[in-house]
Amino acid sequence: MRAIWMFLAAITTPLVASGSAFAEEKETILTTSPAAPVADKRPHEITLHGKTLSDPYFWLRDQSYPVIDDADILDYVKAENAYFDAAMKPHAQLVETLFQEMKGRIKEADSSVPQKDGDWLYWVEYEEGAEYKKWYRKPASGAGETQLILDEVAMAEGKEYFRLAELSISPDGRLMAYSFDDNGSERFEARVRNLETGEQLPDVIPGTLSSLVWTSGNDAILYGLANENWRTDNVRLHKLGTPVADDKLLYKEPDIGFGVGIGKTAADNYIVIATGDNETSEVYLLPADNPEAPMQLVSARQKGREYSVDERDGTLYIHTNDEHPNFRIATASVKDPGKWTTLIPGSDHSYITGLSIFRDYFVIEAREDGLDQVDIRRYDAPLTPGRIKFPEATYVAGLGDNPEYHQDKLRLDYESMVTPDTVYDYDLASGTLETLKVQEIPSGYDATQYVTERVNLPSRDGKTLIPASLVYKKGTKLDGSAPMHLYAYGSYGYRVPPGFSTTRLSLVDRGMIYAIAHVRGGDDLGRGWYLAGKTTERKNTFNDFIDVARGLIAKKYTSAGKISVEGRSAGGQVMGVIYNEAPELWGAVLAGVPFVDVINTMVDETLPLTPGEWPEWGNPITDKAAFDYMLSYSPYDNVTAKAYPPMLVSAGLNDPRVTYWEPAKWVAKLRATRTNDATLLLRTNMGAGHGGKSGRWGALHEDAEEYAFVLTQLGVEK
Repeated sequence: MRAIWMFLAAITTPLVASGSAFAEEKETILTTSPAAPVADKRPHEITLHGKTLSDPYFWLRDQSYPVIDDADILDYVKAENAYFDAAMKPHAQLVETLFQEMKGRIKEADSSVPQKDGDWLYWVEYEEGAEYKKWYRKPASGAGETQLILDEVAMAEGKEYFRLAELSISPDGRLMAYSFDDNGSERFEARVRNLETGEQLPDVIPGTLSSLVWTSGNDAILYGLANENWRTDNVRLHKLGTPVADDKLLYKEPDIGFGVGIGKTAADNYIVIATGDNETSEVYLLPADNPEAPMQLVSARQKGREYSVDERDGTLYIHTNDEHPNFRIATASVKDPGKWTTLIPGSDHSYITGLSIFRDYFVIEAREDGLDQVDIRRYDAPLTPGRIKFPEATYVAGLGDNPEYHQDKLRLDYESMVTPDTVYDYDLASGTLETLKVQEIPSGYDATQYVTERVNLPSRDGKTLIPASLVYKKGTKLDGSAPMHLYAYGSYGYRVPPGFSTTRLSLVDRGMIYAIAHVRGGDDLGRGWYLAGKTTERKNTFNDFIDVARGLIAKKYTSAGKISVEGRSAGGQVMGVIYNEAPELWGAVLAGVPFVDVINTMVDETLPLTPGEWPEWGNPITDKAAFDYMLSYSPYDNVTAKAYPPMLVSAGLNDPRVTYWEPAKWVAKLRATRTNDATLLLRTNMGAGHGGKSGRWGALHEDAEEYAFVLTQLGVEK
């Protein structure tokens, strides 16, 4: 049996779309608001590679972080929040209208499609009006009652923030390990419950930052603790009923830039301990029935080589980029794990994004020309494609929840920019797709009223075409008059999938075009697309975004000044750079938890993520060239005296990924430096982290606020 688990994502798929209008049409929403907060300037300098940088807002970083209790800092952040509230107060009705529209498209009482795992069927449900889910199971035999195994609603009661991180069922189905965070800091507390009796076991493990993986004996779990710098550099073994202080350390990673993860092979024979950073990995195996046995190294780390491992009948299946950037599939014997033989070679055309092992077949997930492919292969004919055919020409598709090693049907997820999320079962014997569930939109939705396109736009280098995915209401004039919202992420090889969103319909229905720029830095067009947007190629990401905007203007989809833009986290960095470099193009900017203070963050080894980020961005401490390159684009360091367009910046006080002071310092510097008084707002969530509010309605209300900000700047309120 495979564990049921939830992956805590670093980045979120965009659900917000926005638009814009010409500068002279913008509504100034601060006419009745108090004066904007003004942060003190306090001298502070750092010198690196012979260059001295002034940082007068350094004081906004609480020196006792992660404890944040400096009164001056809290007073400033609260003043910015009060300013945001005052600025948005005149538009409270618009916010409420948008919120009710969005809420009306969500089925309040909803449930997932049950999936069999061992002797049980598992699923989750939302009750009418509830912010959080409830987790259920019932016997797969049909004989027996439904059992509520975890109640997020009850766990979140009275808390400003709650997030379930992990839920893992023991192999015999009797016990459940789970972990949660109730302040947004992503420091999770793990607990164990007896599902037969409902008894909460005394085992409590604070400070976890990993999956919870059961041993075959159902009496112990493997986990990792966050160290003092909020990194997982360890694997520990906890035997139920014993003091946590006695837990055995199984692995300790010596490289401060590496993070450690734990998993299990498909057949549950081995526990997998994987360590690595953004470009290098190393994997060890432990027998699931004897986790205290010596670990078996698959292959020693080699800088720039990534690989992952699964197992079937004594053969390892390895997904690796060692011979081709688009990855290959190799095999090796468990007895000689470092001797790899190519099973499926790498290809310039097909980017292998995933490999899943089952008893009778394996599944390759790939992307060709940016389009998802799901390919089923037999072990006795591994080079013979068995591609699943989907009904649309452009879509997003991939494996869903498939927990069992032996499955006659594959659970699949499917959507497009005009097709709501659809759950299929693919019958391997007949080769047919069975529709199990289509996302229901209670307030109504007619896909025939919308148009989706994919266009390729020229980059400034004259030879690279940058794709963009668009959706708009049928009948929208394509003469340059339509406002547009343009979204991008562009980092870590993460593709922004051109999927469905009910939230953005509030803007598309108002005549706006929603667009995704598939810029370099993501892996939309293969691994090379990602590599062309990292470290010393990072500026391609920013240039691509601007070039996509100009290309869409040239094609008369919109006009300069009528484009609102959005990015979060590393995508927020994109917003910071293009805010500095092409302010004349943007009608409004949404910068969510933006990574904008690049130099100060990347030279601080004590911050949780910094060492592990050096392969992605470069190490400005040891590499002068990397320092100079980062400094040339760092949004905070490149604020200048010019007119900037309206912007709403969001932050989370407990955010461990992009610390709250980055957006706070950036906004403070912009206020003091810019030459105009366009609307500039900072909203800091005082009880949450990187993802904003955790409940489904709280998060939706934040979306509505962001929509209202953009719409009032665009004059597209009706």
